[in-house]
Amino acid sequence: MHLQRIPVADGVELAVDAWPPATGRRPSATGRRPAAAWGSPPGGTSEPAAFVLVHGLASNARLWDGVALDLAAAGHPVATVDLRGHGRSSKPDGPYDVTTVADDLAAVIAGLGLDRPLVAGQSWGGNVVLELAARHPAATRGIVCVDGGWLEPSRVFPDWEACRAALAPPRLVGRPVTEIEGYLRSTHRDWTEAGIRGTLANFEVRPDGTVAPWLTYERHIEILRGLWDHHPAERYAEIAVPVLLVPADGGEKDWTERKRHDVDAALAAIPNARARWFRGDHDIHAQHPDELAEVMLELIREGFFA
Repeated sequence: MHLQRIPVADGVELAVDAWPPATGRRPSATGRRPAAAWGSPPGGTSEPAAFVLVHGLASNARLWDGVALDLAAAGHPVATVDLRGHGRSSKPDGPYDVTTVADDLAAVIAGLGLDRPLVAGQSWGGNVVLELAARHPAATRGIVCVDGGWLEPSRVFPDWEACRAALAPPRLVGRPVTEIEGYLRSTHRDWTEAGIRGTLANFEVRPDGTVAPWLTYERHIEILRGLWDHHPAERYAEIAVPVLLVPADGGEKDWTERKRHDVDAALAAIPNARARWFRGDHDIHAQHPDELAEVMLELIREGFFA
């Protein structure tokens, strides 16, 4: 992969890792070989569809490394993006609402010269790519919402202050990186190494061995407020491209039942949508990159994203 910086607004550039398609099949992030690349992509063109992969709140592009490796090995160009305020991208004071971030993505797609890529987003990033499809229907041939896209905290909490109190991030500035890494490895034993390293890339590691999240606490809260103000259910009927919803069942019965209700409502309202449930963590792309990549490739082979 190689790093590019794409201007998306005055004074704002996003860091994008470009993964060129492999000429031959390569091992995946977990050592297995992905399925062979399918023949001609939708529309009968000679080039495989490109992918743009979008992270969630307080995350970064590197969480998608395992999936990107598989998709590139199957012959697809891939771009993974650090959204504004995150990772290696610009960190303006604002705005951070979902609409602005979706417009940033449209600018990235145009800046890279991509022809209607498939765009996948995780968690908050799922809401962002749903908004992208609603605002810029010609920018993509389909979207994938990974444990997000239907998130609407204003329907879960009684008011913004309750939402903020429940979802505010922990204060991690100054914690030793060894402590952070040890916690990740002890609580995510079935994650790939790419997933662990990608999560550690959420932090700046200082010379004294302590960390600071690339996304500041204040900007995290501003993004959370933007998510509070976003109402994806009002956008469902406007989505003209195929949508794949990929919810995670983490084993918590009440939470999963609420999620199932939300996903079923999205399936009923989006004109062309399917769902593929995963058993696993919220960060499915870090925990099960091979399986997630294969689901997307399978639906391309079936013509779902035509």
